[in-house]
Amino acid sequence: MNKDGRPVGRRVVLGVAALGAAGVAFGARFQNGIDSFLATVDSKDPTGLTGLLPGGGGFQIYNVADSLPHKSDQDYRLTVDGLVDRPATYTLAELRAMPQTTLVKDVQCVTGWRVPDTEFGGVLLSHLLDTAGVRPEGKALRFTCFDGVYSESLTLDEARRPDMMVAHQMNNAPVTDAHGGPVRLYAAPMYFYKSAKWLSGITVTDRVMPGYWEHYGYDVEAWVGKSNGRNDAPTSP
Repeated sequence: MNKDGRPVGRRVVLGVAALGAAGVAFGARFQNGIDSFLATVDSKDPTGLTGLLPGGGGFQIYNVADSLPHKSDQDYRLTVDGLVDRPATYTLAELRAMPQTTLVKDVQCVTGWRVPDTEFGGVLLSHLLDTAGVRPEGKALRFTCFDGVYSESLTLDEARRPDMMVAHQMNNAPVTDAHGGPVRLYAAPMYFYKSAKWLSGITVTDRVMPGYWEHYGYDVEAWVGKSNGRNDAPTSP
C-alpha cells in the first residue's frame, strides 16, 4: 500500500528491493548514489517505499537549495572564526586526525519521524572551540553551509555539551552527500533541523543569530519534546 492507502504494484516493490540489494552489494559509493536519488524523490515519493532502501532507513531527506551540494574529501574545508584567538581552516583529513567521539542516539525530526539508535562519529564542538580559544565576548555560534543557503545557531553553553558534534561518520560509514556530507553538524538532543548539513563554517558571535528555519517560525531552542509545540519523548541520554 502507498501513503494514500492504494496498492503498490509488485514490480515497484521488486524494483525497490533490487535497488536496496545493489546498495548492500556495491557498498558506500553506490549507497551515496541511492541517497542522492532519495534526496530528489523522497519527499515526493507516493509509495513510501524509499524507506526500505539501506541508508533511507526511515530518514526523510530534505534540501532547501536548488541542487544537491557536493564537496570531495580533498576539496572540503571547515573554517572556525569570529570571536576567537586562533581562527583556522581544517581539511577533512585534519578533522579525522583530531580526538574522535561516537554518539548513538535517536534522530528526531520536528515533522514527526524518528530513526532510533543512529550512530554519528566525529569531533566534539567543544574540542574545536577550545582549540580556537573563544574570547570572553563570545556567546553563541553561527553555522554556515556550502549549499549557500542553510544556516543554524547554538548558544556557547549548548555548543559545549558532550552531545554536540561535527560529524563525518554515520552508521560506520562516511556521511553521504544527501545526509549532509562530507561533514555535518550533529546536535543530538535537538530536533534534526538544528543539525546543519554540508557544514562549512563555524563563527563565534556575541549573540544568537537565528538560522534558516527559525526565520520561518521554528524555535531557536529546539530541544526534543520541549519545543515547536510537539510532545515527543526526549532522546535517551
